[in-house]
Amino acid sequence: MQDRLRELQTLLNTEIPITRHFNLTVGAYDERILRLDAPLAENVNHAGTAFGGSLSALLTLAGWSMTWFMLQEYNLTGEIIIQDSNCRYLAPVKKDFSAYCYRPSNEQLGRFEKMLRTHKKGRLELKAEILEGDTLAVSFVGRYVVRLA
Repeated sequence: MQDRLRELQTLLNTEIPITRHFNLTVGAYDERILRLDAPLAENVNHAGTAFGGSLSALLTLAGWSMTWFMLQEYNLTGEIIIQDSNCRYLAPVKKDFSAYCYRPSNEQLGRFEKMLRTHKKGRLELKAEILEGDTLAVSFVGRYVVRLA
């Protein structure tokens, strides 16, 4: 798994250069939850809290990364595009932060894989969040479209 995490880190840094600017790191993946991390220092706003754009970007990238992991499991390659998303900012983030993206249900993944294999494209809706301590700070729902190569 460490090789896959390193591969994802390299991919994000080379294919999505903004990840280098806010110092994103691929934290962990246990086939249920993917974690991406970012330091507050590179993502701070005028109020001393995390910049909303950085929070949104990290959540969007967590979903993108989870989708990438699903493609790896299916031994497929394709273009991953965010189609639609919604962020709810519920509490300020005052320290280094992590985005947690949750693996979809087996039923949802089955439909996704079937669409990919049948039509060479598919959609996947993912949920992610950022916590501030035990408090939900930002919730995210994003729909990703994949077109196979």
